[in-house]
Amino acid sequence: MSLMSLTLVKRTSQFCVFFILPFHFCFLIREMSAASCLLSEDQFLCSICLDVLTDPVSTPCGHNFCKNCITQHWDINDQCQCPMCKAIFTRRPDLRVNTLISKTVSPFRHEAELKRSSSSEQQVVKPGEVTCDVCTGTKLKALKSCLVCLVSYCETHLEPHLTASGLKRHQLMDPVENLEDRMCREHDKPLELFCKTDHTCVCMLCSVLDHETHEFVPLKEEYEGKKAELDKTEAEIQQMIQKRRMKIQEIKRTVQISKEGADRETAEGVQVFTALKESVVRGLNQLIKETEDKHKATEKQAEDSIKELEQEISELMKRSSEVEQLSRSEDHLHLLQSFHSLEAAPPTKNWTQVRVHPPSYEGSVVRALSQLEEMLSKETSELLEAELKRVQQHVVDVSFDPDTANPYLILSDDGKQVHLGDVKKNLHDNPERFSLNPCVLGKSGFFNGRFYFEVQVKGKTGSDIGVVRESINRKEDIPLSPEDGYWTIWLRKKTKYRALNDPPVCLFLKSKPKKVGVFVDYEEGLVCFYDVDAAALIYSFTGCSFTEKLYPYFNPGLNEGGKNSAPLVLFPYQSQ
Repeated sequence: MSLMSLTLVKRTSQFCVFFILPFHFCFLIREMSAASCLLSEDQFLCSICLDVLTDPVSTPCGHNFCKNCITQHWDINDQCQCPMCKAIFTRRPDLRVNTLISKTVSPFRHEAELKRSSSSEQQVVKPGEVTCDVCTGTKLKALKSCLVCLVSYCETHLEPHLTASGLKRHQLMDPVENLEDRMCREHDKPLELFCKTDHTCVCMLCSVLDHETHEFVPLKEEYEGKKAELDKTEAEIQQMIQKRRMKIQEIKRTVQISKEGADRETAEGVQVFTALKESVVRGLNQLIKETEDKHKATEKQAEDSIKELEQEISELMKRSSEVEQLSRSEDHLHLLQSFHSLEAAPPTKNWTQVRVHPPSYEGSVVRALSQLEEMLSKETSELLEAELKRVQQHVVDVSFDPDTANPYLILSDDGKQVHLGDVKKNLHDNPERFSLNPCVLGKSGFFNGRFYFEVQVKGKTGSDIGVVRESINRKEDIPLSPEDGYWTIWLRKKTKYRALNDPPVCLFLKSKPKKVGVFVDYEEGLVCFYDVDAAALIYSFTGCSFTEKLYPYFNPGLNEGGKNSAPLVLFPYQSQ
């Protein structure tokens, strides 16, 4: 064949090839297009994020992944290993996007994004909620976290875990952040046990290698125990809150009582001093100021206590919220790791003994009217009678305590009468007994509140009556004064009455009392003595500071040749 013939044949062959190739290529394209209609989204899922491939890249072993997923996978692992076949690459492959696969999966990705956008309104992430680790672009709210994959999934990306048989065995839980913290940092195994010896969460290898002699329980078992403790703590906190609310109500009631007493005392004062017109305006203003100051002091004390109680309630409610939130958690590890930070209760005051007592207003008007006795004798008598009736409402049943009585004293069988005898009885000298002076105490002591008792002194030319603190010296002759724990009045030589204050105060009484009433307001620091029959105030100790139990105190005095042999007789007031 000639050179020209060969050339012609060659050119003819090339023409035929170029002519036939476009036709064959079009046929292939049509076939591929038809095949693509049979493809599904599941064939183009990344095995790491379980979503449609984004920027797909191929590893040397032939598997495809999202470029970002495989890059992050290799960044957090020590080896470059294929997540699918576990092939190890000695040198990190240079990954490039596979454009053919990228174009092929583009419709599926578009469809997935449409599905996600249609449900995004229901899955919008709110502050504090966990986001899906798989979502790209707009992050959706995670519905579950997988403790095997250590990934949190939204509704769309969770579907394979609900349908794929291999993934169904994975342990799902309510979504949490920082899933890596649930893996043992040393052995890269899930934290499944709780070491009761070290109070820490460990993996299975830890229990064999590092804690082999320790006591272990499953996380769930320890979780349930700690949750029970939290429930108990929550109940205790609620009880504390309730007690403090009740204390607030108690304080408010006390303030109301104080206000009523203040209003009543102020009204009585206004009525009396208005009758005196200009001459008693000064006394009226002084009385009102004293009453209002007492109430304001009580109100201020109550406001401070309420403020402190409300602060404690706020702190307890905050703690209650934290405890409640933690106790509802189904996250075993989170509960156990957070438990000790909530175990210690916030510092709170013991409110059991805290009281806001309304001040005692008895004696205010009486003391203000003492300088106007002649002008207001009738009004004073009426006020005193009303006051005495009020204090008599606090009457207590007092009897003499034989264990405190001096050996020369003779007590009646009912413990209501006492007088001085001539013979010293042979009694055990116990610490409570008065050894030198002929004194005796009442059986009951009082550590708070108000109390009132009456003593008949008819026929006496000398006696001591009052209250004393528990720690007084009972073995020596001690001056009777508030400094030494005595708040008393005494009668000497028929008509000489004194209030044994510091210094003693001489009392000038219109008539000799036959029955003396003693009223004590512990919180107010007030001790008042009344002539019961005359409804007159004898004397008041004010501004006292009581820190111990107070006991009724009695000394019938020496017999003075029979002139003072009449007994002291206790008469508890009987309300009509």
